[in-house]
Amino acid sequence: MSEDSILWTPTAKNIAAANITKFAEVNGFMPNDYALLHRWSVSELGDFWSAVWDHCGIIGKKGSTNFVPNDENWMTGARFFPDAELNLAENFLHGDDADIVVIATNEHGDLRELKRGALKARVAQAADGLRRAGVVVGDRVAGIQSNNIDALVALIATLSISATWTSCSPDFGTTAIVERIGQVEPKVLFAQSEYIYGGKVHNIASRLNDVMRAVPSIKTLVLCGDGDVPDQASTHVSAFGSPCEIQYKRVPFDQPAYVLFTSGTTGAPKAIVHRAGGVLLQHAKEHQLHGDVSKGDQLFWYTNTAWMMYHWQTSALAAGAAVILYDGAPILKSSAGELDCTPLWNLADRARMTHFGTSPKYLATLAAENFRPKENYDLTKLRTLLVCGAPTLPHQFDWVYQSIKSDMAFSSISGGTEILGSFLIGSPVHPVRRGQLTVPALGHAVAVLDDRGVPVVGQRGELVCTEPFPSMPLTFWGEGGDQRYFDTYFAERKEIWTHGDIAELTYTGGGYVHGRSDNTLKPGGVRIGISEIYAACERFAEIDDFLVFGATHDGDEEVVLCLKPAQNTALSPRFIKDLRMHIRSTASPRHVPARIHIVSDVPYTINGKRVESAARRIFEGSVVKNLGSIANPYCLEEYKTLTREAAL
Repeated sequence: MSEDSILWTPTAKNIAAANITKFAEVNGFMPNDYALLHRWSVSELGDFWSAVWDHCGIIGKKGSTNFVPNDENWMTGARFFPDAELNLAENFLHGDDADIVVIATNEHGDLRELKRGALKARVAQAADGLRRAGVVVGDRVAGIQSNNIDALVALIATLSISATWTSCSPDFGTTAIVERIGQVEPKVLFAQSEYIYGGKVHNIASRLNDVMRAVPSIKTLVLCGDGDVPDQASTHVSAFGSPCEIQYKRVPFDQPAYVLFTSGTTGAPKAIVHRAGGVLLQHAKEHQLHGDVSKGDQLFWYTNTAWMMYHWQTSALAAGAAVILYDGAPILKSSAGELDCTPLWNLADRARMTHFGTSPKYLATLAAENFRPKENYDLTKLRTLLVCGAPTLPHQFDWVYQSIKSDMAFSSISGGTEILGSFLIGSPVHPVRRGQLTVPALGHAVAVLDDRGVPVVGQRGELVCTEPFPSMPLTFWGEGGDQRYFDTYFAERKEIWTHGDIAELTYTGGGYVHGRSDNTLKPGGVRIGISEIYAACERFAEIDDFLVFGATHDGDEEVVLCLKPAQNTALSPRFIKDLRMHIRSTASPRHVPARIHIVSDVPYTINGKRVESAARRIFEGSVVKNLGSIANPYCLEEYKTLTREAAL
């Protein structure tokens, strides 16, 4: 099977009923001419984003001006909807109070449903508490919470008064939390003193004490859930505020709504400020047009409260969908070490899930366990499976359609925390091609540039965006934030967003993402990606995990592959030889590792991404500046000892 083989095609009926079809027709385009629709979306920016506002039913005052260009600073100086006034929470909570809009569960399978009226009541009370605590427009509110109803209420309550929300997952260590929320000096902190993950209760009351001492700006601690009460004076969320009618404070389009953070493995995490209007429009477009999310749908993404996909999922409320919250581990492990892959699929069945979001690594684990959801679960309602966070390999596409469901869209999407959305994305009216991200997102002038800076198709290069879009960051928080923002995305190419991904656009209109630019290897001076090596390793059940980086040797760069064997498995010399041959035959001779090391673990960020750069720095004798961003920093000690002499 070739890489661009078509695995699924939407029916004519589905195409006719899709939101994006209606959007195209209303704006004078044929539904089957996506290229023309996309060209309009990036050439007539004001008209396109105004049409998104209207079609997606954005609540607020749009104003008379849709787009203000800046000839000198085309990307960074452009403004969208300068006269607009809106409120994110008002858009999230609009609709029939009797509709179920939240479905929440946990590792134990406890399931709660919340109607919009009940959610509004809880949000109104929490917002009253925030006002009484002195929070006003522009103040920051933080959360250290699991993905549960309390966290959702705190976030929406903050947005309702147009304060700025930021959050960390409770499994973050003290240093990681302080490095993040400490930057923005929140006035109120919502937190829980314990959480359950992997069947274990984790008490973090002492951690909250440390955070409160380290961040003196926090004047009010609001405790959620059960657990020990920290030493610091606090109020339980049930007594925070009084019942009242919901109120919404409308603000300008560019008002800061969220502060999200980069992984921070090369320094302090960058605090990215996202504007209210940009978040709302970007997510409305992605949900309703690209994801075909509508009123009555049930959307789920497995995420924690620190990740961008948490905020992306929350915005599905504006489309009239119910959001599904899961608190806990996606895969449980028994005392005997056996994996239980059922939790999320039990949820998909019970909640009648229409949109299921996860990661390629999760799918790889299911495949390795020979877990086939289609055999045991009613997935009749499931229309779209989405993945992001890492390149999705071609054989994973095959497994999805063989083991989950043959009649659905599979959307591998790619973007980032910095845009709170996607550059390459799915589509309900396009076929799914093996290994490919389906289309460039509407409103994003995506291109791939080669080493000469020339746009190319069918070749690898730097992923860039050449036209402004509403969800570009407002700035980076803190002193010198504008300059740091510029240095990160525009220093290399003036007024062209350079995303930091190695990508490839295809002649069929889709694309591939091959990995981060800073993970690109150049053995013999020829640039190669690591995704092909990872794809090869995925094939072997004997390998539990893997990591690739480059090492300088004799003026050249060697490919170094680190393998974590599967449990109770020894990787023999014969196996290593077979692996090298497989990499040679499926990728190229240049991809074959010069060195292979057996390791006990692979470093990941606390957001669940491999940290190739940290492994390389440690290996080379350098210092990783921010160990607090790494979930398992202890494993890096092993990488200091990897010598050429000991390599396989």
